[in-house]
Amino acid sequence: MRTRNALMTVGFGLVGGFLAFFMADLLREKPGGVSPRFEVVSPVATHPVAMHTPLSSLPGLPGTVDLRGAAKMSVPAVVHVTTVQMGRYDPLWEFFYGGSSRMQEVPQRMGIGSGVIISGDGYIVTNNHVIDKSDRITVTLNNKKEYEATVVGKDPVTDLALLKIKEEGLAYLSYGDSDDVELGEWVLAVGNPYNLTSTVTAGIISAKSRELGMDRDRMHLESFLQTDAAVNSGNSGGALVNARGELIGINTAITSPTGNFSGYAFAVPVNIVRKVVENLKEFGTVQRAVLGITMSEITPELARELKIDDMDGIYVHEVNTGGAAHKAGLKKGDIIKSINEIPVGTAPAFYGQLAKYNPGARVAISVLRDNRERKFEVVLQDTYGDDPRGALSGEVLGATVEPLTSTERSRYRINAGVKITGLKNGALKAIGLQQGYIIAKVNNTVIRHREDLANAVKIAENEGVLITAISPRGRVEYFALSLQN
Repeated sequence: MRTRNALMTVGFGLVGGFLAFFMADLLREKPGGVSPRFEVVSPVATHPVAMHTPLSSLPGLPGTVDLRGAAKMSVPAVVHVTTVQMGRYDPLWEFFYGGSSRMQEVPQRMGIGSGVIISGDGYIVTNNHVIDKSDRITVTLNNKKEYEATVVGKDPVTDLALLKIKEEGLAYLSYGDSDDVELGEWVLAVGNPYNLTSTVTAGIISAKSRELGMDRDRMHLESFLQTDAAVNSGNSGGALVNARGELIGINTAITSPTGNFSGYAFAVPVNIVRKVVENLKEFGTVQRAVLGITMSEITPELARELKIDDMDGIYVHEVNTGGAAHKAGLKKGDIIKSINEIPVGTAPAFYGQLAKYNPGARVAISVLRDNRERKFEVVLQDTYGDDPRGALSGEVLGATVEPLTSTERSRYRINAGVKITGLKNGALKAIGLQQGYIIAKVNNTVIRHREDLANAVKIAENEGVLITAISPRGRVEYFALSLQN
């Protein structure tokens, strides 16, 4: 009996040992005893996305991240944009160099990109470089329906453009808030890289207010969202969305020695996109708000000179007399800490916040002066300073002009032009222009705003100009204007 009991004890011990070894081997990678199931959304994503298993039981990790709902909301609202630029017959080329003139116009260059539907009635935002200089734009929805798109307006400064197709009841993306985006937050990039439609890749927000040092003749915006979600050729103009399926940016650029994705991509923050879209819909161009200061980031050298430890903020070197900052009470030596309670510790963050507002907007600016925080209410101005309405109205050569409304642009089938809303005795009235006429071009300069008209006149100086105008009845008329003193 004793021998049998001893053998049973040894047997149970061996079985228990094998079970313990087996369980330990199963749990070796996760000492906490939970082995989450991971599903990688993108082959190049550097961080796997936990799709099903709750992570709340793992110390130091957040809850479940599930991007399937965001993908379902985003894919139907992202479109494929195809552009064609036509090559045109030049009779002077034939005269000097010979050649056939039978073919007057042929497709010369085709481009591809993406766009995001932002309203059910067919408004689509994309990158300006996707559609720039194109003669025909085709938009293909996720359901493969194709539409000819018209350009409502474009803004090279932010590399954004607004398109319109004739359709109703479309799926669209709602705006999120790019100021609320946090580092490490999961995002999806949705677009059509390499003509591969409805492609979704995942990543995280790896930086905010990123400055790229890009060609300032091509683009001036220097306040991007940075992500490691894969973005390639054809993704331009596509959506960057958060886990709730809200639009937080328009994918615009990558940094790569090869031209293909190599780790980081950059998107225009949606708070800037929203403002640009509203301006393009209402005015056909974008209003620029300025503070009226000369500023710089605080460098270590400047911090030592000022005897301060905190280098987050914008140092005011000069305040322009009569500018928005001067009228509000800001002074040389102030350190701007926030705009409407959003910190602006760097120049990209500062310019990114200003880019959200129109001239005439009231903003609360917090500054550090003599080691004390002070707040000022500032009415932003446009680049001309005096009129906070800026480019919305003004008088040139006796004429008060305003940008065309979207209804007027549609009625006259033009994308630019300023309408004469008031006319005093002056050069424009003298040559026969009347109230209600639309000034479309001065020489070869397309006129979109008062400042375009003023600049075109200034450039011509004492020379003559040819004004292309449209009468209230829609007839194109030409007026010669001499600017000689």
